[in-house]
Amino acid sequence: MDQSPALAALSALAHETRLEIVRLLVRAGCRGRAAGDIAEAVGASASGLSFHLRHLEQAGLIRARREGRQVIYALDRPRMGALIGYLLSDCCADDAEVRACCLAVRTDPQEDFQLDEASGTAKI
Repeated sequence: MDQSPALAALSALAHETRLEIVRLLVRAGCRGRAAGDIAEAVGASASGLSFHLRHLEQAGLIRARREGRQVIYALDRPRMGALIGYLLSDCCADDAEVRACCLAVRTDPQEDFQLDEASGTAKI
């Protein structure tokens, strides 16, 4: 992934509703979710949802398909993986400590990373 598409994807993710949509679509797997279900889950109006979905589609993070009268949205997993890979390898220079923090399993998903002032390392 090049810098320009990475910036577009990061910009699309930099909004609370769009980030929640991505979280929802990750859990939905390849089957995706219907637009109406997404709107209900994230508490968005039809026009608001359309606005957010368009941003995510333009950034290449989600794909839409039609099933009958419904539009189903799913995460573009290869594209999300490419974004994460870009951040790790290009931006973070494949730093072993950063990679370890990404792979660490957290018991509390709401728990924030903390910096150990003495060692300068991240604690999870």
